[in-house]
Amino acid sequence: MAEAAELIDDKSPYYKHTPASVLENENFKLYWNRSILTDKIIAFNRPDVTFMNKKTKNTFSIDIAVPNTQNLAKTITDKQNKYQELANEICAMWKQKAAQVIPIVISSTGVIPKSLSQSLTRLNLHSNTYIQLQKSVILGTCSIVRNFLNYK
Repeated sequence: MAEAAELIDDKSPYYKHTPASVLENENFKLYWNRSILTDKIIAFNRPDVTFMNKKTKNTFSIDIAVPNTQNLAKTITDKQNKYQELANEICAMWKQKAAQVIPIVISSTGVIPKSLSQSLTRLNLHSNTYIQLQKSVILGTCSIVRNFLNYK
């Protein structure tokens, strides 16, 4: 997403990339793991990624989760509900046409919900992006298990 918006030039692999907390150019602004300051107190004001298209006045609050497989549906609903108040406040405060909450949820075993393809489409990401996401999640899970088994 940041590459497509020309916010970064770095072509290093995602697992070696350390993102800046704010990236901005004349068309886009991206916050990475940064609190959004609002006029009123909002309990959940720190989505994983906040992406603003300045031309179309659309903002996406993206939150990523890797739950157990049986908690997929609950996690998606929780993410939507958790950040909806922030999305409404962003619309009013930043004078946006739309602010959407987009959960990116993949189970720790790589199972993906049907809603993931819709989320990727809303973000204008390639439909095969889920393959990279699955690979990353499964490698992360394997790393955790390997570290646990080697714990002394």
